[in-house]
Amino acid sequence: MKYKIHIFQTHYRPACCRIESQLNYKLMALDTANEDKVSKAIESQTAKIPSVVFLGAALLSMGISAALKCSRWKDDKDALFIGQWAAPFLLLGIYNKIVKTEGHD
Repeated sequence: MKYKIHIFQTHYRPACCRIESQLNYKLMALDTANEDKVSKAIESQTAKIPSVVFLGAALLSMGISAALKCSRWKDDKDALFIGQWAAPFLLLGIYNKIVKTEGHD
């Protein structure tokens, strides 16, 4: 008996595909448990840092960048490099705040 497989038919899956997806799910569950331990350890340590530290670091990088830009060096590559640190510091602060309020998965 041959099965006719239609392109738009989504409810039929051969047994081999079901077994393969179950194995992939089990392997993924094993990986995420290990990842979960690592991420919880990292998040528990970063949650101890106050969120104002990240805001202060962003403001400090903007201030240093402005000071380097105004000091009229030959080139302003250093000022631009340090000025780009502000956005990652603010993103880290947002992530830290989310971890503190929402908790771990």
